[in-house]
Order: sequence, then structure tokens, then C-alpha cells
Amino acid sequence: ISGTSISFGTPVEFQSNNIAETSVTFDSSNNKVFIAYTHTANSSYGTGVVGTVSGTSISFGTPVSFNNGYTTKISATFDSSSNKVVVAYRDDSQSDYGKAIVGTISGTSVSFGSEVTFNAGNTVLINAVYDVNANRTVIVYRDMANSSYGTAVVGTVSGTSISFGSEVVF
Repeated sequence: ISGTSISFGTPVEFQSNNIAETSVTFDSSNNKVFIAYTHTANSSYGTGVVGTVSGTSISFGTPVSFNNGYTTKISATFDSSSNKVVVAYRDDSQSDYGKAIVGTISGTSVSFGSEVTFNAGNTVLINAVYDVNANRTVIVYRDMANSSYGTAVVGTVSGTSISFGSEVVF
């Protein structure tokens, strides 16, 4: 980026076959890019990969599955107080529940903790953001199991896990 213009380097492939539902966040503690996506060519598993930017190029580590089930509605964010990535998603293989998982980036790889349910019902339009003032992740979504209401929930990362407060309709 220079002023109000942008230029690009050469595209680099991070997955050699079909993907969907891509979400990208930046890990500022490791200066890495993290991409979460649905790997449609691999049973639509939820998958993450770490990217390293150098000049105008990017290289990628090995993709890692975070949900070995049909995964959609993916949204990733970076928790700067714990230096972890948080991925929120719908687990289509488990009644379309809204779930989240914590990822730890080390070098060019990522490892994941255990998934946690934040909404035990059909969950769509998921968006995860990090509140730097409260040091918490906020997930907003449409709760199809509750009259399609817009709903929010606050998550707290501890180690490699995340816990949630009560869901609040907005």
C-alpha cells in the first residue's frame, strides 16, 4: 500500500484443490497470516493454514484440519491478549451447531485445541471479532433455532480453549 493505491505480488496457491468459506486474520505476535476455510475437496472439513509474508510474496505451511466434519460459515479472528487465533464456524455434521476453536501458531504450523459449542442450534451468518479493550472475542450470528434472531456471545480464551458467557439477542 502506498498512499491510496495498492499493488500486488504474484499469487501463491495455499490449497491445490477446491475450497470455500474463506476467512483471513493476522497474528501480530508471530507476524503470520492465518487462513481458515472449508476444504471442499476433503469432505468439506474445516481447515487452517499459516502464511508468511516476505516482501511482495507469501509462503504457506501445511494445512491442518480443525473440524473433521462438514464445516461452513467460517470466521477467524486474532486474540491479541492470548496470542491465539479463534475460529468460529457452523458444524453441519452436528445439527448445524455454532462452534469455536482456538489455534496456536508456531513457525509455519498451527495446532488446535478442542472445539466448544457456543450455540446448540442451527447457526448462520457467523462473524467473530476481537475486542481489544475488553480482551474478549465476540461472535455474532443468526440463531435459526431461536426465531432467526440476531444473537451475540462473548468468548474468553484460556490456554488452548475458549469459554462463553450467555447468548444475548440483539
